Amino acid sequence: MSANSLPEGAANWHSLEVDKALKLLNSNPDSGLTPQEVEQRLQKYGPNELEESGGRSPWEILLDQFKNIMLLMLIAVAIISGVLDLMAWRAGGLKPGEVPFKDTIAIMAIVILNGVLGYVQESRAEKALAALKKLSSPLVRVIRDGKVVEVAAKELVPGDIMLLEAGVQLAADGRIIEASNLQVRESALTGEAEAVNKQAKIVLPEETDLGDRINLVFQGTEVVQGRSKVLVSNTGMTTELGKIAAMLQSVDSEPTPLQQRMTQLGNVLVTGSLILVAIVVIGGIIQARGFSNLQELLEVSLSMAVAVVPEGLPAVITVTLALGTQRMVRRNALIRKLPAVETLGSVTTICSDKTGTLTQNKMVVQSIYSDRHAFRVTGEGYTPTGDFQLDSQKISIDEHLDVLALLVACVVCNDSVLQKQNGDWAILGDPTEGALLTLAAKAGIEKDQWNSKLPRVGEFPFSSERKRMSVICRVEQVATGEQSLTSVDPALAGLVKSEPYVMFTKGSPEIVLSRCTQIYLGDRSVPLTEEQRSQILAENDKMASKGLRVLGFAYKPLAEIPPEGSEETYEQDLIWLGLVGMLDAPRPEVRAAVQECREAGIRPIMITGDHQLTARAIATDLGIAQEGDRVLTGQELQRMSDQELEQNVDLVSIYARVAPEHKLRIVQALQRRGRFVAMTGDGVNDAPAIKQADIGIAMGITGTDVSKEASDMVLLDDNFATIVAATKEGRVVYTNIRRFIKYILGSNIGEVLTIAAAPLIGLGGVPLTPLQILWMNLVTDGLPALALAVEPPEPDVMKRPPFSPRESIFARGLGSYMVRIGIIFAIISIALMWWAYSHTHAPGYQGDRDAWKTMVFTTLCIAQMGHAIAIRSNNRLTIEMNPFSNLFVLGAVVVTTILQLMLIYVPPLRDFFGTHWLSPTELWICIGFSALMFVWVELEKLFLRFMGKKSV
Repeated sequence: MSANSLPEGAANWHSLEVDKALKLLNSNPDSGLTPQEVEQRLQKYGPNELEESGGRSPWEILLDQFKNIMLLMLIAVAIISGVLDLMAWRAGGLKPGEVPFKDTIAIMAIVILNGVLGYVQESRAEKALAALKKLSSPLVRVIRDGKVVEVAAKELVPGDIMLLEAGVQLAADGRIIEASNLQVRESALTGEAEAVNKQAKIVLPEETDLGDRINLVFQGTEVVQGRSKVLVSNTGMTTELGKIAAMLQSVDSEPTPLQQRMTQLGNVLVTGSLILVAIVVIGGIIQARGFSNLQELLEVSLSMAVAVVPEGLPAVITVTLALGTQRMVRRNALIRKLPAVETLGSVTTICSDKTGTLTQNKMVVQSIYSDRHAFRVTGEGYTPTGDFQLDSQKISIDEHLDVLALLVACVVCNDSVLQKQNGDWAILGDPTEGALLTLAAKAGIEKDQWNSKLPRVGEFPFSSERKRMSVICRVEQVATGEQSLTSVDPALAGLVKSEPYVMFTKGSPEIVLSRCTQIYLGDRSVPLTEEQRSQILAENDKMASKGLRVLGFAYKPLAEIPPEGSEETYEQDLIWLGLVGMLDAPRPEVRAAVQECREAGIRPIMITGDHQLTARAIATDLGIAQEGDRVLTGQELQRMSDQELEQNVDLVSIYARVAPEHKLRIVQALQRRGRFVAMTGDGVNDAPAIKQADIGIAMGITGTDVSKEASDMVLLDDNFATIVAATKEGRVVYTNIRRFIKYILGSNIGEVLTIAAAPLIGLGGVPLTPLQILWMNLVTDGLPALALAVEPPEPDVMKRPPFSPRESIFARGLGSYMVRIGIIFAIISIALMWWAYSHTHAPGYQGDRDAWKTMVFTTLCIAQMGHAIAIRSNNRLTIEMNPFSNLFVLGAVVVTTILQLMLIYVPPLRDFFGTHWLSPTELWICIGFSALMFVWVELEKLFLRFMGKKSV
């Protein structure tokens, strides 16, 4: 067969017989491929490696920062200011000691600083694909040309015969040809921690879910136990891992709500500024009836352009988000991308994995059934403390000999170890067997003790075909040798008579029960009736319907040790002991977190690879879903179109047996419905959906590197409750960002109107230079804004629905507040400016006639201090608040006021910033006018309180 006639990799390998799969790939299970065939297939399929599509280079990311409309306007202002300075310098128009180009240098420094801040936030390259590549094994054992050889993983081709053993990491996808007790851990791919028992001979339906394809193995998974011979079916980007890589690279990162709002803010500010500049320039030309004052009008325009751009805002937002990340780390949430801090506050839907996030990732026995009684077992995790209850009443298990015998079977038929590590109880081995050890220990039955009483002398191991295991134990004599142990130990009294050996069997309840002919009741065995058999099966179904994993136990006294391979003979005529039902129990704190979600208008959704009964039981228990709510399975989802899924996505809160592409489709469907989605995950399979989600959340303990690199946030404790705490912090951050935006932009509008008014009312010159405006925007506005960013949360922050992530930055009255306050700022400043101009130009004035400009500059700066104190609360008066509840605001006001006074009274600073010395009287007049700003904001609060309205 030529390479061209080989399949392209789209075959449903799990639905093919082994012989047909071998024939399709023209391979031999004993001799493998020849070197010539390998070469041909490498040409056809390419190397077995994941391909990376090109992303943005660091230079492209840096250049993108300077496409921001506000920075572009500042660059234009810097260039024009530089040209005007150059003209003045050449014409000898500079004042003695004046530094040329200082405005240009200062503006460009701000532009570069903002560009670098943006670059640092965005430049963290996505390393998810690099982490995916680590999941490939470097060397693989294969059969080629009849010989076993080791080859590099990237040289594998479809048709190769791969040899697997315990500890091997899979380098490609394949169809199992032969398997001996093969168990593969597929948690990296499916998200489920339990190893999967694989089979070679089985043929599955085409629609079988990925997690149920037990005749296939997948790249990136790990062999836990057994051996196997595998036909390589898919390599490179056609593997399940490759499909995830392709999905990961196809997901485009959307701008966060904060980034969208900042873009909108920039567009509005720049457009408004340009319109105002045009009005001033045209008005000035008309007023002068010519272009005689064009240079003065250009200087006014430059100052207005600098005034309208909140240069300190990006730095303040970055610091605010950074402070938010620190607070979130203390709550066990590590933020990888700064804008995610604020984005969390907009989340409307949390899609959570089940295992380890909603649950403890620890199997816990909750029910046992023996002698027609159903017992409930309490306790958390692997801690061996808890009660046994019958009809909701606590009982002593010593009074129920049949239950004691069942618990002995739990510890003897067990290969795991329960031990205490660093103060916590942990399991070495299988979690299911660990749950059985914990159950028995709650009744005082410990494995070490019973291993000496019933030492194991033989076993029939578990296999996926048999679905059961048996151990043969010797019934030990007491130390004196005079009596058998059974004569003194009540737990064994009725199990054996004179037989020297006993066999315990556990496994699938239906299969174990089918091999039983007797049942252990009280302290003896009696024939098993059909009615009892039906009762046991009904109880098994009842436990399974609650999502419990159920095991059946039986025993049989033996006169001899069975020979190897005789399991079919000896595992007959067993004596039934009982049922044990266990569950990966919910985390105790998650119920309260889910309730808090609902109160906050956030909808929790469970998306899991587990079975639908288990998923429904956990989701109902936690309050994520109600009894009778629909569960959508991966198979049902697969048959739905995107439109059908979109119609159902608001009605379904539980998704079970889902594949990687399903998670991505669910997130996309929710987003198309206008939902703002947080998606959690830990496996490789979750990475595309994590990246697609508005907030991608990876697990810090169980998460793979791939999921972490694709995420915005990492949960250090893998706990759903941490997501809710982080969401609360996100809401606080957004509230504080809105608070300091209205603080900063209110003054900016006041500055622009004041500067625009100067030439229109006939005052000579520009009241504020670009350098002075930069000082106001960076220092006078910046320091108090940073202090406002650490205001504590409002009491009702998680008692209201999330604000729409698509709401305008000016929504809920913020825009009208900024305009209103800006106008008040301007009225106060223009009134002061008119008085100051008249005062400094009056006959006999001793000071510099340009001192009026410094008075305007000082009034605007100090007025902002009063504004900062008043704006701390939207509704409470300043006198009603504890002035020391936010010491940062108090400190910022004091420090900024001192710095402002230094610009006036320290000669080097006065020369550099172009200010003038003010007399004490002039300074107090400035402070008096400034105080009017504080009075206005406080009066507004009183008015709104009187009108019964809540401020923005």
